[in-house]
Amino acid sequence: MIEENGPSAHQSEVSSSSQARQKLEGLLNKNMRIRMTDGRTLVGLFLCTDRDCNVILGSAQEFLKSSDTFSQGEPRVLGLAMIPGHHVVSIEVEAESLEDAEGFGANH
Repeated sequence: MIEENGPSAHQSEVSSSSQARQKLEGLLNKNMRIRMTDGRTLVGLFLCTDRDCNVILGSAQEFLKSSDTFSQGEPRVLGLAMIPGHHVVSIEVEAESLEDAEGFGANH
């Protein structure tokens, strides 16, 4: 069967899916800061995620919400941590981690 209107909807879904996958793969082993619904912040290396948006961080540290915005307090070392997707408020990739990746790609 020949399609007259260009690529099928299925093909465009596959290409957007593969673009999203490539973007996620580019974030692997980057430092991430995840804010959670209970006010805690976890910082660690992004190791994996799933379709429910659960996130696994390696070498994770936990920072408790503090009333003083200038002091984050001492972090608690967690190691490997799984954050359920429904508890994630925001995810940030640390700028240093992205700059390192760009620099690495430019040199090779």
